[in-house]
Amino acid sequence: MALEPGLPGTPDLPGFDESYWMDTVPPPPLPSLDGDREADVVVIGGGVAGLSAAWELARAGRSVVVLEADRLAAGVTGYTTAKLTAAHSLLYDHLRTTRGPEGAGQYARSQQASVERVASVAAELGIDCDLERAPAFTYTTEGGQLDALRAEADAASEAGLNAAFVTETDLPFPVAGAVRIERQAQFHPRKYLLALAADLRAGGAALYERTRVTGLEEGEPCRVTTESGATVTARDVVVATHYPVFDRALLFARLSPRRELVVAAPVPAASAPTGMYLTEDDGKRSVRTAPYGDGGRLLIVTGESFTPGTGDAREGFLRLDAWLHTRFPEAGPTAYYWAAQDNDVSDRVPMIGLFHPGARHVYVATGFGGWGMSGGVMAGQLLAATLTGAKPAWADLYEPRRLWSSVREAPALLKQQADVARHFVGDRLRPTHVDSADDITPGTGGIVRVRGKRCAVYRDEEGTAHAVSARCTHLGCLVAFNQAETTWECPCHGSRFGVDGEVLQGPAVHPLPPREL
Repeated sequence: MALEPGLPGTPDLPGFDESYWMDTVPPPPLPSLDGDREADVVVIGGGVAGLSAAWELARAGRSVVVLEADRLAAGVTGYTTAKLTAAHSLLYDHLRTTRGPEGAGQYARSQQASVERVASVAAELGIDCDLERAPAFTYTTEGGQLDALRAEADAASEAGLNAAFVTETDLPFPVAGAVRIERQAQFHPRKYLLALAADLRAGGAALYERTRVTGLEEGEPCRVTTESGATVTARDVVVATHYPVFDRALLFARLSPRRELVVAAPVPAASAPTGMYLTEDDGKRSVRTAPYGDGGRLLIVTGESFTPGTGDAREGFLRLDAWLHTRFPEAGPTAYYWAAQDNDVSDRVPMIGLFHPGARHVYVATGFGGWGMSGGVMAGQLLAATLTGAKPAWADLYEPRRLWSSVREAPALLKQQADVARHFVGDRLRPTHVDSADDITPGTGGIVRVRGKRCAVYRDEEGTAHAVSARCTHLGCLVAFNQAETTWECPCHGSRFGVDGEVLQGPAVHPLPPREL
């Protein structure tokens, strides 16, 4: 349903405040886990990484149980831009420096393999997921970035990708230069993943929705506990919850969450760009199109990054929408707008493999840094191969327990932890965000001190106040209100909650407790 223009915190945009992928493919309901189960592998998380891992493992002959806290392919995966590509901005020149030519080559081969894997699986299963081959471009309209783009084109080509530096694109505005990488793809992620889920169930795998995992007991076998008390016993566990819901590996020290906004508008097919585009200009902009309506295209633009719980999402939506209609004047009124969330690793390489130094049967996939489609599919292949004794050559590149990059990533890691400390300590030093709950107007929220405790208070459009604890149940940082999305968000590690305290996104697994005003 479209947000009503003019409400507090609402961007004055037409269209639906929902992901195009979510709006066009409603999910079939699946049951919640209501009793104990056993399997070879339990996969926690029903997004692209979890479902890909489950499908690959089932194909390898393993019995699999998938546990999803909400709905399949409806978390981060349902709000992606859905580029399926090994072209990850200006990354290969960085990898050539930090990992050497062989490391950059392993990254390129593993990511391109995931593009080809989706194409082959879609063909094998007959999945109509709007898969389209397209070149991927990283471009600039400014001359100052040309040396970096030339170096990136050289590094990507050396890594094995079909890459070149070009000065011409099919964008409706001139560019100074771009890296063009051939044989990439874009698709409808939910059409693909829900087809994988159906194939899993047809093969005997058990998939459960609305089943939040709250506990993990490692051993031989391992045991996973859900909030209802039901358990799954398995030899191996895959934690594919985007941000890990368990802290025993201390991966949160190396992960930095960010949200990005997305706007989408119809555009005539004749004037739609055929490639996928990314630029660091204007604070980063990502562009692609998708089939839309009767022969038309939907132009999808992403940008305006911010840390959850900070920034003004409403103004960000408006800036992004203005950029879309300025750069693409033939686009029609905005049809959809939504937000996505990603986790960046301090050394820019995802973490896929054994969860922590003492782990023997627990694996993790996280830190895709905005490239979760190729990264998630690749993680599924890597984990399935590892669990079945066919560890791929590039597994060590993604090793979560890696220490050899710690010196290089120290500046980024220290900055990230300084930001967390600033929120953890600094937000508590503020006397209050709002003097009284009476000061909170309908449609808005704020932090109020009530009887010595900070409460997160939202007042609905009818004037009723809803109060919950302001302390995130993950590690105790204070949440902040996102008016554009009507959510409470933790600026430390990215947990998100509804106005009633319900967990919308981890790493938190417990809701914000209610409070009396």
